[in-house]
Amino acid sequence: MPSRVLPYPLFDADNHLYETEESLTKYLPKQYRDAIQYVQVNGRTKIAVRGQISDYIPNPTFEVVARPGAMEEYFRNGNPEGKSRREIFGEPMRSIPAFREPAPRLELMDELGINRTLMFPTLASLVEERMRDDPELIHVVVHALNQWLHETWSFNYKERIFTVPVISLPIVEKAIEELDWCVERGARAILVRPAPVPGFRGPRSFALPEFDPFWKRVVEHGVLVTMHSSDSGYSRYTSEWEGADQEMLPFKTNTFRMVGEWRPVQDAVASWVCHGALFRFPELKIAVIENGSSWVAPLLETLADVYKKAPEGFGGDPVAAVKRNIHVSPFWEEDLGELADLIGVDKVLFGSDYPHPEGLAEPTSYLEAIKHMSEEHQAKIMGGNLARLLSV
Repeated sequence: MPSRVLPYPLFDADNHLYETEESLTKYLPKQYRDAIQYVQVNGRTKIAVRGQISDYIPNPTFEVVARPGAMEEYFRNGNPEGKSRREIFGEPMRSIPAFREPAPRLELMDELGINRTLMFPTLASLVEERMRDDPELIHVVVHALNQWLHETWSFNYKERIFTVPVISLPIVEKAIEELDWCVERGARAILVRPAPVPGFRGPRSFALPEFDPFWKRVVEHGVLVTMHSSDSGYSRYTSEWEGADQEMLPFKTNTFRMVGEWRPVQDAVASWVCHGALFRFPELKIAVIENGSSWVAPLLETLADVYKKAPEGFGGDPVAAVKRNIHVSPFWEEDLGELADLIGVDKVLFGSDYPHPEGLAEPTSYLEAIKHMSEEHQAKIMGGNLARLLSV
């Protein structure tokens, strides 16, 4: 039985699966087999992308993982003792079938009190940035991953687990093909990285007119666009400040990176309006997941100021467009009432980040952050809003 029984169903906007080693390799065409390899380094398995070993995810096999919610105390009270990340994580655990397969995950969801969930991959977040100079390879690897996701989890498992396939946009025609392929197999939501799109002539915004055929197709399908926290490539900028060229290492303390941690999503949302896509496609449904909400108020304030000074640069009111199209899944430790007042309670989504250490060990405890709200508003945030977006 769940630890807390609620009068409304929970639809979690942020759950994760842990991939197996074959997730990126099983369906890779033979000529690309060397693009992704698992190698042994001092007795530990690492992932190598085109021969370059990555430490972005320290243990890419996920055989041993941090316990769900291991960092709750850290996010609740900070780190006054200056503990290392390993000390904060505490004793790890071996992955269980519920982290790897949908049937056991449903059983665990019942125990946790979760009715439905979006299910995001974990390893996928490293792919695009490490292949940004080879757009064709990005599409090949992303499709291989989506084939594995569909085979192992399906994109709609018993109308309860909605696994989210990855869509990368470098070559628009291939992105549309991938979108159609995923939707034909039941996808209700897609994952688009909050970052400039790699291309043959360099990166550019996903919200520029050249991507309009893709967004038109998204609207026709009615799928939800999710922008989940990822490696958005901003380590290139922090490296210039620090005089060192290194990849993003999310589990290593870097205070300079932490200061601008939400800059990528802030820029991504700004691009939606500054480059016009939300005005050309006002029917788009977009959810920003696992990026918190501390960036929302400063961005809206800045957009309002820019709009006052240069209204001719927008296709309409950018603040109104953001509030119309963008849904936000805030962290439990943030002020959810303040966010609901700012963008509207219909735009706030519950997300537990289970079973990641940064998330909640008991997803229903998210309710503590909104217990002061009416039951009607609680029901919207804890599942009703997402159910509406996915038409379930």
